[in-house]
Amino acid sequence: MKEFMMLFGTAQNDAPKPSPEEMQAMVQTWQDWIGGIAAQGKFVGTNALGYQGKTVHADGTITDGPYAEIKELVGGYIIVKADTLEEAIGLSKGCPTLSIPGGKVEVRDVMVFDV
Repeated sequence: MKEFMMLFGTAQNDAPKPSPEEMQAMVQTWQDWIGGIAAQGKFVGTNALGYQGKTVHADGTITDGPYAEIKELVGGYIIVKADTLEEAIGLSKGCPTLSIPGGKVEVRDVMVFDV
């Protein structure tokens, strides 16, 4: 089996922050979706990404904020095991990000280098 990374992206917007109850419901939705993948023995790991960061450029300059020049936000990722890209794409079904307007999941294979 290969490993695949799913990157969760949304369009930046000025939507109000969710209430504590809405946040709890969102967390439960994520836990249910990830739990379903884990139950299949295909879960490797996941993390949410914070809002602090800097971008280091090839010329040595450092700018504020991750992805400061684009209008999309990468909010987190999950790494899964699958035999094919198509199988990994199938695991994205039900991802909570896909229920958000402008939400998307980018599925990429993880390259392994022998060192």
